[in-house]
Amino acid sequence: MSLYDLIITKRTVRRFKQDPIPDEIVSRIMEAARQAPSGANIQPLKYMVIKTADMCKKVFENTGWAGYLKGEGTPKEGEQPVLYVVILVDTQIRNDGAKHDCGAAAQNMMLAAWEEGIGSCWIGSLKRDNLVNVLGIDERYVIDTVIAFGYSDEQVVSEDAKGDIKYYRDENMVHHVPKRTLAELILKSF
Repeated sequence: MSLYDLIITKRTVRRFKQDPIPDEIVSRIMEAARQAPSGANIQPLKYMVIKTADMCKKVFENTGWAGYLKGEGTPKEGEQPVLYVVILVDTQIRNDGAKHDCGAAAQNMMLAAWEEGIGSCWIGSLKRDNLVNVLGIDERYVIDTVIAFGYSDEQVVSEDAKGDIKYYRDENMVHHVPKRTLAELILKSF
């Protein structure tokens, strides 16, 4: 699949098969993060890779999922991610301004995963203080975001928004993601 096709077809996944992700693929995902651009090449990001079942459960308990779907957006037992990557900012390298670095690393990881047929969900709704304790994170590191990974166990489709942009599931549990059209997004073209 071309890079453009990866970008166009990659959607957030919230239901996962329970098949483990091979270590070589996890390494590729992390290498994609390492190669992400960084402002002034400062490289302030650090990562925690969580793949054991007990630690995945502890991370899951400290995440919030799909606010628009009220109950249907949270993966149930047997649908939960099999891998998490916690993206941290090392405040001894950079105290603030790492949001762009985090975004680039997150997108690189998710695209590398999607190329391997692995779905992902970028999670910003976190019980950060709990995660710091559960994961034993030193105070010099600040959690920016968590990316959940696993082989997709749901159908997700992108479509042009017709007014409302809230994602939803239809009666067949197909997840629909309305996207604003280019005509709405491009303010001017010179």
